[in-house]
Amino acid sequence: MANKYDGNAIKILEGLEAVRKRPGMYIGSTSSTGLHHLIWEIVDNSIDEVMNANAKNINVILHEDNSISVLDDGRGIPVDINSQTKISTVETVLTVLHAGGKFDESAYKTAGGLHGVGSSVVNALSSWLICEVYRDQKIYQAKFINGGHIDQSLKVIGTTKKTGTLIHFLPDPLIFKNLVFNPNIIKERLHESTFLIKDLKIIFEDKINKKKYEFINNQGLIDFIKFINEAKKTFSDVIYFRSNINKIEVEIAFQYSDQNNEIMVSFANSVKTNEGGVHENAFKNALTSVVNNYARKHNLLKEKDKNLEGDDIREGLSSVISLRIPESLISYEGQTKNKLFTPEANEAVKKTIEDNFSFWLEENKTQALDLVNRAILARDAKLAAKRAREETKKVKKIKEERGMGGKLTPAQSKDPTLNELFLVEGDSAGGSAKLGRNKKYQAILPLRGKVLNVLKARLVDVLKNEEIASIFTCLGTGIGAEFDLKKLKYHKIIIMTDADTDGSHIQVLLLTLFYRFMRPLIENGNIYIALPPLYKLTNKNNKKFFYAWDDVELDQLKKEQKNYEIQRYKGLGEMNADQLFETTMDPNNRLLLKININDILQAERQINTLMGNDVSIRKQWIDNNIDFSVIDELQINNEESK
Repeated sequence: MANKYDGNAIKILEGLEAVRKRPGMYIGSTSSTGLHHLIWEIVDNSIDEVMNANAKNINVILHEDNSISVLDDGRGIPVDINSQTKISTVETVLTVLHAGGKFDESAYKTAGGLHGVGSSVVNALSSWLICEVYRDQKIYQAKFINGGHIDQSLKVIGTTKKTGTLIHFLPDPLIFKNLVFNPNIIKERLHESTFLIKDLKIIFEDKINKKKYEFINNQGLIDFIKFINEAKKTFSDVIYFRSNINKIEVEIAFQYSDQNNEIMVSFANSVKTNEGGVHENAFKNALTSVVNNYARKHNLLKEKDKNLEGDDIREGLSSVISLRIPESLISYEGQTKNKLFTPEANEAVKKTIEDNFSFWLEENKTQALDLVNRAILARDAKLAAKRAREETKKVKKIKEERGMGGKLTPAQSKDPTLNELFLVEGDSAGGSAKLGRNKKYQAILPLRGKVLNVLKARLVDVLKNEEIASIFTCLGTGIGAEFDLKKLKYHKIIIMTDADTDGSHIQVLLLTLFYRFMRPLIENGNIYIALPPLYKLTNKNNKKFFYAWDDVELDQLKKEQKNYEIQRYKGLGEMNADQLFETTMDPNNRLLLKININDILQAERQINTLMGNDVSIRKQWIDNNIDFSVIDELQINNEESK
């Protein structure tokens, strides 16, 4: 018998209060992350319909006015009068906090929209919201304004043969300082969702940029792993397990590549758990146990050898964990569902790996041998790197006293919260930076040539590189497992390179270094890129000069000045010390680009695309993202006005 989904399936826990006063309690923050969270709340409701076999398609549109609409072909929100609120169920769901069918397991077995607050919170934080329900061959519509006030009660506006729900909303500028959605963030998140549910089709239309995307994946998590490892060289099959233990459905896929770092992505009821939780811990512990047991059983580890550590076993591992948990069991730490807390999930994941991976290793002996040998090599390399670090520590004090062999020009201040370290391309610009800097707070470390591409390099080899070793020593935090943010000597680390292709390459090499070995610096917001001006425009009459950071600014300056000459800066070395400080180092004038990671999966793919060995994937990215038809006006030099 089909589960009944009507107004009485919507359970009420409490009224909608104080959402606008304390939005962070419900969406995490009112930053760009919180803004995008509004989309996920509505999309997750549609995905709940798909997970419960009531829908197959979801359409998301970013409209020209920066509003968002989400349409699914599910059952449609019930339109009858709710027995508890005495108003229509549509209005109940959209105006009452903790009202949702997910509290009634006869309506939803599993759901990502925890606590039923999604739709009502989005309504509370929107200037306006329109809901249309397609159900019982009718089109129902309700409108809300100013944070959830009913502007038009639910009414029939037409007829239809389709079923589903449409939510169209515009975030409230009184709540969010930044109202601009990032289409790439939306696109990547929606693409991820289709990996979690086989044959789910999501269409995303970006009407602002006139682009349309369609996502559908037939192999689920197997396709997800292939997507993650697209730019990597893999050496094992995609390993995939699925089980149902104590009402928890577990899906796990993983694969090894030639990379040294690991990437793990986890979900609970299709909601990404960015901070991990019990399911990730269970996977790590079970994997370590199974591999060590196999290695002992087949004498790949000697009796005197210690067990392999989890980090060694997971080196180069890409994994995805997806759980479907009944609403009666699921629990998170915090409303935003970033960390899974459900105790039963630990046993479900643990048993899935112990039972299935042990069997897989026995059935795939060649790959199993490669896997264990790789972990042993990782262990040996870690020990060699440890010895190299100990050797480095012996000479560290001497180098610091000598100013890194004469390379580092330190700041006078000992306060790391105020100090800045400039990593400067070349000795010429480094010399100007030393002369022009604020000696009290700004330190200069010139870099000779391009640093090593560390994407796949072993740590013991990385430590042999003099430029990289100098950076590690200057920062003082240690690296990898020994990294300690509290020991950071400079809270602003600023990459300062020429505004050309070589400079951009150095930036990417340095960002790869920080991502690979000192990722918390990026996550904590300590890494910046300096943006030097591209042009200097000098008025030939009064000799006054102005700087422009792009062509738009330059065109504006041209309109304001009648008799001028233009200098195109091809490198930092063309500026004298005063100009370099004024334009690129002075906190009152400079432009800095803060580097952060919004999506670890996207960051991983981008790093591997740009710095990996697969030239074809990199070429495809260049073709898709760089417009070579644009005339490079940056070649103009000393152009004189007519």
